[in-house]
Amino acid sequence: MKKTLLACIMIMLMLSSACGIVETTPNSNASSAPKPEAKESTSPASTSEYCSQGREKLDSETEKFIYGTWKVKKHLGFANSYNDASEYPTGQKFIGDEIVIKKDFFSSKGLKNYSDYQYELKNPLYEITETCYNSDSFYRLYKIDIPDLNINDEVKAIDISNPSTKMSIPVSLSFFVVNNDRLILLSEATIFELKKITD
Repeated sequence: MKKTLLACIMIMLMLSSACGIVETTPNSNASSAPKPEAKESTSPASTSEYCSQGREKLDSETEKFIYGTWKVKKHLGFANSYNDASEYPTGQKFIGDEIVIKKDFFSSKGLKNYSDYQYELKNPLYEITETCYNSDSFYRLYKIDIPDLNINDEVKAIDISNPSTKMSIPVSLSFFVVNNDRLILLSEATIFELKKITD
């Protein structure tokens, strides 16, 4: 009899203990449905291993930064995929040349020493084609080591295309915006830093 009584007391204690886990709320309007767990952020910035890809219009901050007349300030080096022999090892033929990037006009005719790079477009389409959220993801995609690129720098690849044909200017000229603070020109495999001289 004592064993049965002890067993009943133990069962009652276990049941009352289990019931104590259930929370009661004084507000009768509160939902009794379980709340979903907070999900970890999966924004591109948090998944820094890769760059986000897909065409999108320039955001206002990038527009404000990129529009203007730019002078080729200095040679930064070469992409690691191949070397452009015409510029190796100093890239001196581009230094001092100019590129115009305006909302309604683009011109690379200021790159005087290269007839292959002479483009002029009215009302060009400017788009961001890739955004890399750190130097590792940028290098992984482009195999380009930009000097002074910090680990958490954001790099946007800018595509310039003809509004009527939707054709991009050839990839022999590529532009990268770093943190809306630096503009990098990639010509073939040669990398240059540009400096804005007028808005």
